[in-house]
Amino acid sequence: MNENTSLVARIAALTLAVCAPGLAMAQSCALCYTQAAGSGSRMIQALRSGILILVIPPMLICIGITWMAYKKRNQFNDDSCSEGREGSQQ
Repeated sequence: MNENTSLVARIAALTLAVCAPGLAMAQSCALCYTQAAGSGSRMIQALRSGILILVIPPMLICIGITWMAYKKRNQFNDDSCSEGREGSQQ
């Protein structure tokens, strides 16, 4: 019985993984799509600029956090190792 439950769970997970992208694309707003498609080139350019303005700050924040974590990754290991060496030399 346990093997059957595991098989059903795997099939359900596979089905969900295959169907999830289709469900995510179905969430787009029809009104937004028709407004963007019917607008002029100036409005489309403003929409593209707005998307870039909304994307850039979170990307910079993530890059900054990653950079800081990379720079400080061995800070605690180096401190404990240097304290251990100093204590053994004295």
